[in-house]
Amino acid sequence: MLLKKEFIFDAAHNLVHYKGKCENLHGHTYRMVIVIEGTPDHEGMVVDFCEVSSIVKEKVVSRLDHAYINDIIPQPSAENIAVWVWKEIEQFFKRPHSHLYAVEIWETATSGVIVRKEDIYA
Repeated sequence: MLLKKEFIFDAAHNLVHYKGKCENLHGHTYRMVIVIEGTPDHEGMVVDFCEVSSIVKEKVVSRLDHAYINDIIPQPSAENIAVWVWKEIEQFFKRPHSHLYAVEIWETATSGVIVRKEDIYA
C-alpha cells in the first residue's frame, strides 16, 4: 500500500551549471509529495499522516520555504532537491512494516521529478 502526503513551499534558486533562463535567479512554488510504502499496523495505518507532516515540516519545509536553495544545495535542480529531501528524511521512515518509497518534487504544475530508492543507491 502507498501512503502520500503533499507539501507546498516557496523558494528561490538559480542553476549555476546551466545555460539558459534558469541560470538567473528565480523562484517557484514547489509541490513536494512524500510516498511511504507499507502495511497498515494494528491501528489500520501505514504511518500517521500527522507524523509524516511533522517530520517533513521539521526536516525539510522549515529549511527550504522562503529560502535561497543554493545556500543548501549547490546545484538545486528538481532532481538534486528530490535526492536531498530523500537523504534528509529516509531514516525517519525505516520501520518494520513501512519505508520511504518515493519523493516527488514539482517545480511547476506540469514539470516534476520522482526519486526512488534505486535512484539513490544505484
